[in-house]
Amino acid sequence: MKRRQLITAASAIAASAALSVRAQTTAKIAYGYTAVSDFASVFVAAEEGYFKQHGLDVELKFIPLNSAIPAAIQSDSLQIGGPTPTVFLQSVDGGLDHVVLAGGGVLSKTYTDLAAVARAGSNIRSPQDFLGKKVGVPGLGALLHVTFRQWLKNNGVDYRKVNFIEAPFPQHADLIRGGSIDAVITAGPFMARIVDSGTGYVASFYTTFLPDGLPTIVHVAKREWVKANPAAAKGFAQAVQEGAAFMRNPKNDGRLRAALVKYLRLPAPAVQKMQISPPGPMVSERQLNDWIQMMNGQQMLKTAPAAGQLLVK
Repeated sequence: MKRRQLITAASAIAASAALSVRAQTTAKIAYGYTAVSDFASVFVAAEEGYFKQHGLDVELKFIPLNSAIPAAIQSDSLQIGGPTPTVFLQSVDGGLDHVVLAGGGVLSKTYTDLAAVARAGSNIRSPQDFLGKKVGVPGLGALLHVTFRQWLKNNGVDYRKVNFIEAPFPQHADLIRGGSIDAVITAGPFMARIVDSGTGYVASFYTTFLPDGLPTIVHVAKREWVKANPAAAKGFAQAVQEGAAFMRNPKNDGRLRAALVKYLRLPAPAVQKMQISPPGPMVSERQLNDWIQMMNGQQMLKTAPAAGQLLVK
């Protein structure tokens, strides 16, 4: 065999071996998300190949209710999921040993795609007007539920006298239109759909009382999974950071919105108009403590979670 043929054959064998090793080391992850733009950095990481670059095969699974994500992680239906911080902290309080790998979206005074939207003709305008009303939230104990209750409390309203009903985002427009509820705490294109159709109106952009930079989604896994798969956990967090950097570049807006169309399962015109939650891939102990303090004020936690022990460092 000629020298050139030997070199070619050796190169082919080496390439094949490298592909084989890579295939063997690729970590498969089922990831659970809900229908909000707070997951945009994950969508981008999937579409732009950042997960693959870190040796991860990530399957994104839509979960209708955010509050169902911790149970899916615990049962191994998901390896990683994105509950809101309030849902995560309640699950830890209930005994689940889950930890935070990274963050999704964050709150901002300039982000106004979260609101309390009231049914047309309900005459709901002030915090006091919600007393005795039926209000739909996309998950009992989830972020919008907890923050809206805090807003009511801050304005002297007893949130226990408001009837909260769990309803996924895609159902909000139909529930308002049908008159079965008086208001919804909603977001993104779902809010625009209600307002643009005239079946409802924004009663309050109530989240403006919250501090900028507070995480709205945390990417969570079982502690034992992280210990068994440290490289995969680190790779996931790094890919999300790269996705966040991609989002911050205005030149990438078209590809970012194309990813939202795909994973939020919404029409392109609706996504084109929607405001996208700012990314916050890094979650700090202070930020978790802010949520713990708010939840303690609503007597939602029976234990005292140590924020520092809930973060993968």
